[in-house]
Amino acid sequence: MRAVLCERWGEPEVLRLGEIEAPEPGAGEVRLAVHAAGVNFADILMVAGKYQEKPPFPFTPGMEVAGVVEAVGAGVTRFKPGERVLALPGSGGFAESALAQAHNVFAIPEAMDFVTAAGFAITYGTALGALVWRAALEAGELLLVHGAAGGVGLAAVEVGKTLGATVIATARGADKLAVAEAHGADHLIDTGAEDVRARVKEIAAGLGDGRGDGGGGKAGADVVFDPVGGDLFEASLRCVAWGARLVIIGFAAGRVQQIPANILLVKNVAALGFYWGSYRARMPELVAAEYAQLFGWHAKGKLKPHVSRTLDLGQAAEALELLKTRKSTGKVVLVTGRA
Repeated sequence: MRAVLCERWGEPEVLRLGEIEAPEPGAGEVRLAVHAAGVNFADILMVAGKYQEKPPFPFTPGMEVAGVVEAVGAGVTRFKPGERVLALPGSGGFAESALAQAHNVFAIPEAMDFVTAAGFAITYGTALGALVWRAALEAGELLLVHGAAGGVGLAAVEVGKTLGATVIATARGADKLAVAEAHGADHLIDTGAEDVRARVKEIAAGLGDGRGDGGGGKAGADVVFDPVGGDLFEASLRCVAWGARLVIIGFAAGRVQQIPANILLVKNVAALGFYWGSYRARMPELVAAEYAQLFGWHAKGKLKPHVSRTLDLGQAAEALELLKTRKSTGKVVLVTGRA
């Protein structure tokens, strides 16, 4: 079968397309014929040797896939060959066949195509988990989403709106902000041209809910969803309301910020780390319930996943480069050409 191979740490260009044997499912595993594979920033980190998990060489990247069950290992009773599923293999997804633990495999609705499903799992799972499990976002609160035109940021915009929040979206440039607005963002901030701190406080002051600044408006954002980090996180600290929750998703800006504890103390602010992948191993039943909710919202038209680029499996390096250089919006998905 065709598979994308990483044989040394480096930039996306080190990847090559090769031929390997299709893997056999072991106990508790499912093998699926991959129709589409979602591309994630974490794949870039894995190829560079900077991810928390470092598979032995040669390995195939790819953390989320969608396709059809080909075979199941001993003890697997929930799935049978021919079923349409999405799966979270951890790695190995950029190939024509992939293995995943059965608890990381989920049947997809008939109305959801493979390309959509391949880019759905991680972004929407992360968005809902961060906003509900960690931030306890409530209807009527003000949610600030950074990187709002990217895959996980755009998912957070939609999930936040579905939960009843007022959403401020930040991104660099009018084109990316237009994408966030089309997916429900109420207010837009161009991080390349505007002062984020000043604009958030201005927007918050204009929202009259009787709380916050004493003048009928809010004092700042109630919840911050931040996959970017760096300077944006530091600006966020200075434009949040009393009792705000800042959820740290990642560091796409390339700098891991240091958090001044005195600011957290004065405003009773909570800075919360969130690694969604750890819930799959520790609380798989919670993740299963999460997907049931997300699939239901998708069926009702509340979630409208945005795939900006679809490329062939052999273009994996190009796909990762699109994410690295921030030249894509929403999701980038690789397809294998299966009918």
